[in-house]
Amino acid sequence: MSDMDLSILFMKTKQANYLLASLVFIAFGWFVIAQQRTPLDLSILLPYRASFISGFYNTIIVSVIALIGSVVLGFILFILSTTKILFFRAFTDILTEIVYGTPLLVMIIVMAFVIGPAFNTFNRNVMGVTGLIVYIAPYMTNIFKSAFSSISDDQYMAMDLFGFSSYQRYRYLIIPQVIRGLMPPLMNNFSLIIKGSALLNVVSYRELFYRAEGITSETFAFVEVYLVMWGMYLLITIPLSQLTRYIERRWAI
Repeated sequence: MSDMDLSILFMKTKQANYLLASLVFIAFGWFVIAQQRTPLDLSILLPYRASFISGFYNTIIVSVIALIGSVVLGFILFILSTTKILFFRAFTDILTEIVYGTPLLVMIIVMAFVIGPAFNTFNRNVMGVTGLIVYIAPYMTNIFKSAFSSISDDQYMAMDLFGFSSYQRYRYLIIPQVIRGLMPPLMNNFSLIIKGSALLNVVSYRELFYRAEGITSETFAFVEVYLVMWGMYLLITIPLSQLTRYIERRWAI
């Protein structure tokens, strides 16, 4: 059997197994729904379409804001962690340990109800998003460290040998390689932010989970509401994960 035939056979086997696994999950979902005390009736949620859509958009908006904020703060922490000033390096190390030892929910609550009021800031939505940004920032710092470490000392020596200017260094060698190593983990962190944004409901930010909780309190249609909410989260995260895999394959990371 030729390599081409083996490749085709492998692809068909892989597709068959993915199809089988998908059918297992569909069967499991059907079983769970069938075991509910009342029949599934999604029509009860039709009057709340606008609320679901609003929560969906709010989740995306706050996630994008948190992504941009955490990238900026993470890069600042990365610069501070590489400086020769020991105080800044110690500061970033201690902040990282604090964040790593704190659950995201606790970080949001402390930021909104403790740290914010201490600075006369009582906008809990803003402070909750700030807590999400601070929580993700050290993970972004690690991404920057990994991306910049991909550039070996030999490459810097070669740049010196050929007399590259600072612009040429960053334009042709440093930035392309950093972006190459930065994108896949950055997309993974974006997915983490989207899932973590559900915890902002504790500060009454009107994201998807908060909207779903409000709808369940009015309709008591817990199964229908939570299934729709779950599906809307997957509508964001699954394409994002597939995009991450495409980037990894495209750039062979």
